[in-house]
Amino acid sequence: MTNLQSIDWIVIGLFFLISLSIGLYAARRAKSNFSDYFLGGRNMPWWLLGVSMVATTFSADTPNLVTDLVRNNGVAGNWGWWAFCLTGMLTVFVYAKLWRRSGIRTDLEFYELRYSGQPARYLRGFRAIYLGVFFNVVVMAAVMLAGIKFGQALLGWSPGMTMLVVGIITLAYTFIGGLRGVILTDFFQFGLAMIGMIAAAVYLLGLPQVGSLDQLLKAPAVAPKLDLLPSGGWDVLLPVLIIPLAVQWWSVWYPGAEPGGGGYVAQRMLSAKDESHATRATLFFNVAHYAIRPWPWILIALISLIVFPDLDSLQAAFPTMDSSLVKEDLAFPAMLTLLPSGLLGLVAASIIAALMSTISTHLNWGSSYVVNDFYLRFIKQDASESEQVWIGRISTVVMLVFACLLAPKIENAGKGFNVLLQIGAGTGLIFILRWFWWRINAYAEIAAMAISFLVAVVFFQLNGTDQAETSSHWIYESHWQLVVGVAITTVGWLATMYLTRPTDQSTLVSFYQLIKPHASGWKVVLDRAGIPATSTSGFSRELICMMAGVFLVYGFLFGTGLLLYGRTLPALFGLAVAAISGLIIYKNWK
Repeated sequence: MTNLQSIDWIVIGLFFLISLSIGLYAARRAKSNFSDYFLGGRNMPWWLLGVSMVATTFSADTPNLVTDLVRNNGVAGNWGWWAFCLTGMLTVFVYAKLWRRSGIRTDLEFYELRYSGQPARYLRGFRAIYLGVFFNVVVMAAVMLAGIKFGQALLGWSPGMTMLVVGIITLAYTFIGGLRGVILTDFFQFGLAMIGMIAAAVYLLGLPQVGSLDQLLKAPAVAPKLDLLPSGGWDVLLPVLIIPLAVQWWSVWYPGAEPGGGGYVAQRMLSAKDESHATRATLFFNVAHYAIRPWPWILIALISLIVFPDLDSLQAAFPTMDSSLVKEDLAFPAMLTLLPSGLLGLVAASIIAALMSTISTHLNWGSSYVVNDFYLRFIKQDASESEQVWIGRISTVVMLVFACLLAPKIENAGKGFNVLLQIGAGTGLIFILRWFWWRINAYAEIAAMAISFLVAVVFFQLNGTDQAETSSHWIYESHWQLVVGVAITTVGWLATMYLTRPTDQSTLVSFYQLIKPHASGWKVVLDRAGIPATSTSGFSRELICMMAGVFLVYGFLFGTGLLLYGRTLPALFGLAVAAISGLIIYKNWK
C-alpha cells in the first residue's frame, strides 16, 4: 500500500503539469525541420546542455545501481562507474571540439565522413538500427525496470500502471517538443531531483534506527562499507578497482561514457552554439555527474544497511511484490517509503523526473538515428523536413512500447549494468583511435561490433546455466568475462583491419582537412597527398587538462566524502587537489 497523502499527489500532479507545459512551450520551435527537432537549432548554450547530460544520466535506475554496489561491495564498489571519469575527461578536452567541428547531424553520420564505400554505408545503416533501436530499447528497459520498482514501492502502482503513466507523459513532451523540449524539461527535472535526494538523505539520517550521521558511520553494518578505496585481497581489488581503472574505461562502450564521445553526449555537443560551448558543456557534465551528485545516494544506501539489512527484510516490507524483483537495488525505493507526507511527494516526483529525463533523451536520440541514418539515407532520400520529424515521432512510440515489454525481464540494476558493459567490451579503443590513426577502417568497426556482441551472447548463456549459480570458476565471474571479451574483440578487429583494404585516400584527406586532428597518426596520408602536418603541441596540453580534470573530480568527490566521514584533514587535502587541478585547467585551456 502506498503511504502517499493528498499533498503528495498534488506535488506529483504539479510536476507532470509543468513537464507537459515545458514541452508545449518548446513545440513552437520543434515543428519546422530536423535541426530544430533533433538538434535544438544548433544554438544551445553550454550550461543548458551540461545540465541536460547530467539529468539524462540521473536515471531512476542510477540510485538503484549505486545502492546495489554499496550493499554488495561498499562505497568503493562505485569504482565500477567512477572509472569512466577518465573517458569523460578525454572526451571533454580532446574530442568535444572535433565533434562540433564535423558539422554532422548525428554521430553515426561520422561513418561516411571517416570511411568510404559500401562498408561505411552498411556500418552507418546497421548501427542506426542496432544502437538507435535495439541497444536503446535495452537501456530504456533497464531504466523502466527501476521505475516499476519505485512505482510499486512508493506509489502502490502495478508495473503496467507505472509504464502507462510515465510512458504517456514522457512521450507527450518528447513527441511535441523535440530536443529543445527534452533539454528544457531536463533542466527543471534535474533541479527537482537533486533537491529531492538531498532532502531525503537529511531526513533519513534522523530516523530512530539511525540517529545521526555520526551514529550511522559507527554502525557495525555500515563501518566496513565506508572505504573509498577497496580493501582486501586480490579477489576484491581486481574487480572493484584494478580492472575498471586499467581496462574498462578505455575499452568499453557504455551509454553516456562512450570513449571518444558518442550517443546522446555527442548529440548535445553537435547541438551546441560552437566548439567552446560543446567543450564547456561536457566538462560541466563530467564534474556534476561524478563529483557533485553521488553522495545523497550513497548515504541512503548506507542507511538501508541498518533499516533493511537483507533480502528477507525487503521481501517482508513488500510482501505482494514478485520475488524476482526483490534484489539489493530495491533497498533504495524501500528507504523512500519511510519519508513523511509532503517530502514523500517531492521525492516521488524527483524519481519520476529522473526516470522521464533519461527515457525522453533516449527516445529523441534513438529516433534521430532512425530518421537521419536509416530512413533518410536508405529508404527515402528526398523526404521533406516535416516528414522526417513525423518519422522520428512514430519511431519514439515504437521504441517506448518495446522498452516497456522488455523491462520486467531484466530483474535488477546490477545485472543490467553488467550486460551493457559486456556488449560493449572491446569496442572502446577503436572509438578513441579512429580520429587519430588513418589505418582504422569500417571493416574493423564492423568486426568489433559483431565480435563483442557474440562474446556477450556466449557469456549471457553461460551465466544462465545451473552451474553458474554454484561454480567458483573464474569464467563465471563478470570481471573476467569483461577482460576476456575485451581481449578477443581487440585482437579480432585489429586482425580484420590489417587483412582488409584501408579507407580511400580521398576520404581520408577530406576528413583530415575538415576535422584537423593531431597529425601523428596521419603521416602516411599527409605524405601521399603532399599536405603539411599540423602542429601536435596542443595535444600535450589536452592530455594535461584531461588528467587535471580527473584529479579535479576525484579530489572533490573524495574530499566531500571525507568531510561527511568527519575526517577534516584528508578532506581538505582532497579539496585542495581539486582546486589546484582546476587552476591547471584554467591556465592550459587558453
